[in-house]
Amino acid sequence: MRLLYFDSSGRLSSTDFSQKEIPPYAILSHTWGDAEFLFEDLANNTGKSKAGYKKIMFCGEQAASDQLHYFWVDTCCIDKSNPAEVQKAINSMFRWYKNAEKCYVFLQDVSAMKRKARSEDFEYTWEPAFWRSRWFTRGWTLQELLAPVSVEFFSQEWKKLGDKESLAQQIHEATGIPHRALQGAPMFQFSDKERFSWIQSRETTVEEDKAYALLGIFNVELPLCYNEGYACAFKRLQQEISKLNTCLQDLRSTDPRDDKRRIEDSKGGLLQDSYRWILENSDFQRWRDDQQSRLLWIKGNPGKGKTMLLCGIANELTDSTTKTALLSYFFCQATDSRINSATAVLRGLLYMLVHQRPSLVSHIQKKHDHAGKSLFEDANAWVALSEILSDVLRDPSLKGTYLIVDALDECTTGLPKLLDFIVQTSCVSACVKWIVSSRNWPDIEERIERAGQQVKLSLELNAASVSTAVQFYIRHRVAQLALDKSYKEKEKSAVLDHLASNANDTFLWVALVCQDLRTIPRWKVLAKLKAFPPGLDALYGRMMQHINSSDDADLCKRILALVAIVYRPVTLDELTYLCEPLEDMIDDLASVQQIVGLCGSFLTIRSSSVYFVHQSAKDFLCTKLVSNIFPIGIKEVHRAIFLRSLQIMPKTLQRDMYRLGALGYPTEQIEPPDPDPLAASRYSCIYWIDHLCDGNPSSSAEDKIWDEGAIDSFLRQQYLYWLEALSLCQSMSKGVASTARPEVFIGRKVESHPSCETNWYLISVRFSLG
Repeated sequence: MRLLYFDSSGRLSSTDFSQKEIPPYAILSHTWGDAEFLFEDLANNTGKSKAGYKKIMFCGEQAASDQLHYFWVDTCCIDKSNPAEVQKAINSMFRWYKNAEKCYVFLQDVSAMKRKARSEDFEYTWEPAFWRSRWFTRGWTLQELLAPVSVEFFSQEWKKLGDKESLAQQIHEATGIPHRALQGAPMFQFSDKERFSWIQSRETTVEEDKAYALLGIFNVELPLCYNEGYACAFKRLQQEISKLNTCLQDLRSTDPRDDKRRIEDSKGGLLQDSYRWILENSDFQRWRDDQQSRLLWIKGNPGKGKTMLLCGIANELTDSTTKTALLSYFFCQATDSRINSATAVLRGLLYMLVHQRPSLVSHIQKKHDHAGKSLFEDANAWVALSEILSDVLRDPSLKGTYLIVDALDECTTGLPKLLDFIVQTSCVSACVKWIVSSRNWPDIEERIERAGQQVKLSLELNAASVSTAVQFYIRHRVAQLALDKSYKEKEKSAVLDHLASNANDTFLWVALVCQDLRTIPRWKVLAKLKAFPPGLDALYGRMMQHINSSDDADLCKRILALVAIVYRPVTLDELTYLCEPLEDMIDDLASVQQIVGLCGSFLTIRSSSVYFVHQSAKDFLCTKLVSNIFPIGIKEVHRAIFLRSLQIMPKTLQRDMYRLGALGYPTEQIEPPDPDPLAASRYSCIYWIDHLCDGNPSSSAEDKIWDEGAIDSFLRQQYLYWLEALSLCQSMSKGVASTARPEVFIGRKVESHPSCETNWYLISVRFSLG
């Protein structure tokens, strides 16, 4: 990138920052005229008499007034005689505008002057001219409007008219572009059709540019081929967008940005006073400021606020780092199979990196073109993903990258490999800095010790800071309670004192108690406070005692057992079908939600899915109360879910469930109908085989399953419908992986059950044929 500046003598000069860190700069957006100041004019120190040179002067003066030394103008910052430079510039243009501190829009056809007509004085109204400005009709100015954070509009007299925020309504009326897009919402939040519509009424001097002007808006790169015509350029653009969309859809197991928002919302929002202490912490500052300190490990006991701490750090890094730096994060959760493995972590980190720097997709796409989605999910997924992410982190375009992984202890599959990868990349890649968090586990510490310049930040050793943060959190939550429950000063003070005295510097304990207090009438609060003992285990024990003494104890424990062993959080619809006692409430999800609420604050509902309130809650149930929750054993719960699944699926699976009509409908274009016929059986379709295997029934029980013909009947009658359902759920590769498991388990019985051997053989053959 070549930037302009005026030297001490007032001479216009330029510096090429292709191999240097780009300083803060301003950028000009305008429409071209007949006498522009060009690259050769800059090189030859000529052209100052051209009309276009006034725009250069204006941009430089305005940048200086905004304390910016450098600025960029397209007419003279690109050597158009160099095709390679033009190619790179057009593919980088959106990013250049996005990274600018200020974007100045010069509107040649809009005047802000006062005019005089004979004996009458009147002020010329610039708004009608603003709406009609040629700038809103040009193709390239679309990305120049959308990409920058700060866009300021100036009249032909260089008078500021307003900015993208103050003129949002006028811009919306002139362009039809949604307010969210003008406010900086990421482009991926808008459909392809919507983004294409923004340029339809715009024009470009060269017809191919109408396609090329959309490259940044769709996060793709394209080799330029002028003279190919608009139709051909547009077709190549669509193909590149389709390839990128498919690659990103296949890569995505979850969007970490959505996970972060879900976590913050579930905890009542991110409170700055509860995490800002870490910014002044000497260990954190050493990691942040020392180039050699590339790995920070934040460790602490359950409920100490590690996850919210990392959410806060992510926000601070987003606000404080340079625009060229990238930030990617991932939040592990042991109770969700989609986000509890080493491969899932790498997929999430890559997904965020590619969204921020589309050119990085080249490291993925070549392999993906050959392997498809199986690249991210088959037995070699870890090998492929670790190689890809290593290549990405060595990409020369990366000037600084921050990677955050929360809750390593909740990475239940492949943790040693993940730790080794983190340590290795932190040692060899100078532009990469890692932050990880976990409980105080010796095996995690042992592997992290192998990193040369790691920094450890123990929450227990920073007890004073954590205690202060918890006190801020307590005051915040009690203030909310007092407002919602109409506490008088007596109740408010009593609750505040009890929480402050018993929290033991544990955010989670405070959150759980406050959640329970919401269900207690104001006049009973003082009498009930002592029922909340200090310590998470004591509180969990009290919650379980309350469940055991209730009329719905058996039902609550069945729900807790089911939620504890499912491979991902189930929706209320799925729970209603999987838990047999809830079957009568199929059409009454409000009652199901109330019953989940009876489970003593162990569970929470977010976006209609049921989660444990914290991993420590599940750990408590599955270790210290295992005989209470699983009185006949965990395997029997697996078996019950498997049998319920075999009952559920035949009721919902059928030919062409989504009424798509034609064969070969692209899965990425499928929108589930409302109501969704797979809403209740989606989980069962994907995981019934896993529950069959993990149930591992006794020989006699196994014989009974096969003798009764439940599996055989399902495969014979529903096999093709099941495959269709897997495809609609975009889980075909998961189905392929699961079908391999019963071959091992049932292999002992194939002689007595030839139909099993035949069906599983057919499954393996049909899957292999696609």
